[in-house]
Amino acid sequence: MSGGLTWQRLRDLGTSELTEAGDAWHRVSNRADADRTRVDRAMTAKLRETQEGEAAEAALHRLRRLSRNFQYLHGECGLVRTTLNGLAAELAEPRRRLRDALVDAAAHGLTIHDDGSVGYPAAEVTDLTGTTRNAPGGTVRGTVLLPLDPRPLGAPPADFPGFAPPNPGQARAQEVADRIARALRSATEIDTRYARALAALKAERGLDVTEATLRDVRADTAGVRTAADRYLDATVPRDASPADRRRWWDGLTDEQRREYLEIAPDLIGGLDGIPAAVRDEANRTRLPLLIDELSRRDDDDARTKLTALRMIQDKLSEPSNPPMYLLGIGTEGNGRAIISYGDPDASRNVSAYVPGLGTKLDEEFVKDTMKRAEDTAIGARDVDPSSASIIWLGYDAPQLVDVIARGDAQRGAPAYNEFMAGLSATNQNADPHLTAIGHSYGSLTVGTAAQRPGGIPGADDIILLGSPGVDAQRAEELGVGKDHVFVGAADNDPVTHLPSKDEAAMGFFSGGPAGVLVARDLFDVGDDDVYFGKDPASGAFDARRFKVDDGPEMIRERGGFDAHSQYFTPKLDRESAENIALIVGGKSGEITTEEHR
Repeated sequence: MSGGLTWQRLRDLGTSELTEAGDAWHRVSNRADADRTRVDRAMTAKLRETQEGEAAEAALHRLRRLSRNFQYLHGECGLVRTTLNGLAAELAEPRRRLRDALVDAAAHGLTIHDDGSVGYPAAEVTDLTGTTRNAPGGTVRGTVLLPLDPRPLGAPPADFPGFAPPNPGQARAQEVADRIARALRSATEIDTRYARALAALKAERGLDVTEATLRDVRADTAGVRTAADRYLDATVPRDASPADRRRWWDGLTDEQRREYLEIAPDLIGGLDGIPAAVRDEANRTRLPLLIDELSRRDDDDARTKLTALRMIQDKLSEPSNPPMYLLGIGTEGNGRAIISYGDPDASRNVSAYVPGLGTKLDEEFVKDTMKRAEDTAIGARDVDPSSASIIWLGYDAPQLVDVIARGDAQRGAPAYNEFMAGLSATNQNADPHLTAIGHSYGSLTVGTAAQRPGGIPGADDIILLGSPGVDAQRAEELGVGKDHVFVGAADNDPVTHLPSKDEAAMGFFSGGPAGVLVARDLFDVGDDDVYFGKDPASGAFDARRFKVDDGPEMIRERGGFDAHSQYFTPKLDRESAENIALIVGGKSGEITTEEHR
């Protein structure tokens, strides 16, 4: 719509005409996508296999150009369709409000003029003395002020009597005129917003589609997304439960699903309760957008995350066994990444591992932390081929100094529980076996999640590795039964020997950071106390402790925190990795156990 929106045009608007036009653009988009696929998979692939030389290279160049043209058509026509659908959906509400106002006007004998002003007829009224008077009719103009908004100075309310009784029709007319004005203002804002988005999609005749042009499609997508934000807010059930989101997604048509994936991959990709394959597609679509966004920034945080995202993109483009699913990706906070090795919807056994201290979206995360989930998946698939393992960086893990606070765990726990509820909602097995894994500070996050009302949704087993405590005194507090809480604690892992808060305070007082390392021995208030409650490896906690390698001593051997970081890695601690795989694969009865501390 354009050329000035009047109440008559809004009244007569047929939103079905907009959606029908959108469907026509959708058909063009689908045809272009099918043609691009045929060019890439049939023509280009066959030419590469059968032809060589300069003529073949020239033909391949033309085919690549044709493929880009079809890709551009597919993307831009799809955006036009989404824009028209969003416009139709948003205009329906102000049109309804306008039509309701017109019905009320007719019921009270009011006249709507072409300019939107409202006329009311003369009426007989009785003043305070009982005298009947004639109150003349008139015309009022609408205002976009809400009823309780302050009126401009010098503008009395419509029913202010002065020295004569008011015409009761004036107040009714003003109310109708205001409703018309507000409906028109809302529709005009919507129309203007979508008109800008459509104008940005207009291409010049004879446009040469290059890689830069395809990058512009991403900017166009962002523009349409901005225009359609309110439409998406009203339709995507972001505040619903994961189970309700699954039902919402299942109730959409294929065309509706495709539209959401094209225009709102960030919403769909991060929505717990949406099937894993769909989230993977959405996040793979979003990943290049995030890379482009970060590449335009020039700061250390952006460069760190950019390196990680490019590494993840490279891994996704390579063959993987188990296959990788990108279930979440983002640059907020210290970065977000949720990757599954194996299909978490089809697998009977699924684990979700929460990393801890120092974890963020960086090169180390891609090289080491993701590898832990991959190793777990490979090991679990040896136990039961129907297994998948997930690395869940869906919160800000503490970075060094702030490790001694509970805040990050308390903020991360609800998000983790919602993610686990999503796994339960989308898994295709009647009774999937879910394992929650927490390493280092991540064990506190898992422990906090387990102690929230209802516990961790769907969790059958909990594994705590290198834990400084989980803010609980006994394993049974974690909601899965003490026999389903498993602990791996290397004797030379310093994190599992962190002193209690009282011991730590005394250690700092007497010797600074070095004093903390020996505070347990000097000022011990309980052999089974660690920083966040009872030591999960202790008899007092009463979980099932499984065998792990002692690891190198912190000072005498390789030094550092090596013993804290090898639980998942078969090359460094085969017994621990095999025990984790047995638990995740549903064979916890076969683990090798170790005595409590």
